[in-house]
Amino acid sequence: MDRTLLLNASFEPLKVISWQRAITLLTQGKVEVIESYEREIRGVTITFRLPSVLRLLKLVKIRRASPEVRFSRANIYQRDQYTCQYCGARYAAEELTFDHVIPLVQGGDTSWENIVTACLACNNRKGGRTPRQADLRLVRAPMKPKWMPVVTVTIGIKSAPLSWRDYLYWNIELDKDG
Repeated sequence: MDRTLLLNASFEPLKVISWQRAITLLTQGKVEVIESYEREIRGVTITFRLPSVLRLLKLVKIRRASPEVRFSRANIYQRDQYTCQYCGARYAAEELTFDHVIPLVQGGDTSWENIVTACLACNNRKGGRTPRQADLRLVRAPMKPKWMPVVTVTIGIKSAPLSWRDYLYWNIELDKDG
């Protein structure tokens, strides 16, 4: 086992770190060992039991995600599901571009409501015109997304070490029986 669960000072799980990072934090005096594996790490003059669960000695403020979806090329592609909003075909990211529905030269702006994903052929066909002027129809009207793109790392409970289980579900309401 070469993974260590890192907890905040409040015992809230923060992340999974490598055993090397765990030993570094321990030797820097930034953490305390809550649980250990049976395995030992040996140096020339020192021996450590491999930490399974560490707790930071100082509370780390967790930066919560902004409620706003960041306006970016990747999020535009995600919103439009990597689909050209004129012909409806799906493409790889490198085969797509984004298009101003109302061109900038005609008073359009760069916003969620005026940018769509387009394939190169449709974007060239449209040129500096509106979809109506180019005889094109939008698959879906562009809007600001209500979702928040999230990347999470999930550890299946079956693959998590037994020593972690008391700390992974720290915010779940307990049954009346236990």
